[in-house]
Amino acid sequence: MRARRLLSFLGSLAALAAAAPPLAGAPPHWAQWRGPDGLGIAKDAAVPLEWSATKNVVWSAEIPGRGHSSPVVWGDRIFLTTAIEGDVVAGAKPVKHLMEGQDFQHPDGVGADRKQTLAVLALDAKTGKILWQKSAWEGTPYDTRHKRGSFASPTPVTDGTLVYAYFGSEGLYVYAFDGTLKWSWKSGGIASFGVGVGTSPVLYDKLVILQCDEDNGEKSFIVGLDKKTGKEAWRVARNIEVSWATPILVASGGRHELVTAGNQAIIGYDPATGRELWRIKGLESNAVPSPVAGDDVVVLSAGYPAKVALAMRAGGTGDASDRVLWRYDKGTAYVPSPILVDGLLYLVTDKGLVTCLDARTGKVHYEGGRPPSGTSFMASPVAVAGHLLMSSMDGDTIVLKAGPAHEVVRANPLGEPIAASPAVAGGRIYIRGEHHLFAIGTP
Repeated sequence: MRARRLLSFLGSLAALAAAAPPLAGAPPHWAQWRGPDGLGIAKDAAVPLEWSATKNVVWSAEIPGRGHSSPVVWGDRIFLTTAIEGDVVAGAKPVKHLMEGQDFQHPDGVGADRKQTLAVLALDAKTGKILWQKSAWEGTPYDTRHKRGSFASPTPVTDGTLVYAYFGSEGLYVYAFDGTLKWSWKSGGIASFGVGVGTSPVLYDKLVILQCDEDNGEKSFIVGLDKKTGKEAWRVARNIEVSWATPILVASGGRHELVTAGNQAIIGYDPATGRELWRIKGLESNAVPSPVAGDDVVVLSAGYPAKVALAMRAGGTGDASDRVLWRYDKGTAYVPSPILVDGLLYLVTDKGLVTCLDARTGKVHYEGGRPPSGTSFMASPVAVAGHLLMSSMDGDTIVLKAGPAHEVVRANPLGEPIAASPAVAGGRIYIRGEHHLFAIGTP
């Protein structure tokens, strides 16, 4: 019965003008999924909060293929991934799935019968020019993706020297900034009940870490690879059903913890060795939204089949159930991750309804704040300059004032669906639409 909860994943589910240089003092990097520390909080206050297709767009670049991965930025380079679909390949079929002992094929799974080219692109952050495009993998994929999803959903990560692009079963590919392939790694096959992968790679010290949960969990694992060579430093099995959340690193009690969401268990690992530090009961729902953290509080959430958010204190050992601070059973999303800013937790539903809680106590400040536009949200919110940015599949980015009262500032239209979460760096907001990457800034 647990596996049946996965059936509808993603069903309710990343040059116009010459560019001005980045503003002096503006942070030049947004190096991973959700930026610094993976929390979605921009440290750059010098960005415009009003734009449209004809206002404050410094440049836009047409991006080939289909991708829901977010752009990552390092100085004057932007990296993102895409999937380019080709012709039908006769006889090509996805991996078989078993659900409750019976063969299962997701009714909305597509793409495994066609040739797919999974590519990594580098763009000039000043102009939007594509500097290089590398085909990391070509062929028919191991599993299907949801019809609303993409084979290029995980966001790359970079350390300023190399960029790490992950495509699930089709592998991890590591490129130098000039486009030279340095190494690659294959997972051995990660089945996702036919809807595709979502978790993004995480860098820690000398390692790149991947959470590889699959189907019913019998072959799930988490692995740390040497980021220069791809050699496995550690690998730990985890009997956790397929998940899509990206783990986060949390500093607590003089150590780092890698916090992973899961249906059956929420587990904290030592990122250097893979040793399990603690665990609590899982979300008992699909682990899609990524965890967030702040001031020694970690928040995890899920939106299907049950809505749940829970907060816990980091730094536990063994059974950490006594470190759970509160639980809340409304307002969570299937897809978008929450955001925690200045002690306030914001939950965003797939319809754009916002709930604000005190992150430490769970006290409700407001519930069900409605967006002025937009009916479907897949991108996760970003905090910048005292505001929250929420991008919708209708093409609007809703600007909310951060704080204990729901206050909509404006809606900024770009004219094409937005599934990827924004990046903020160097005085710009980078928004990936269905067909274009937009650089929002003051020309």
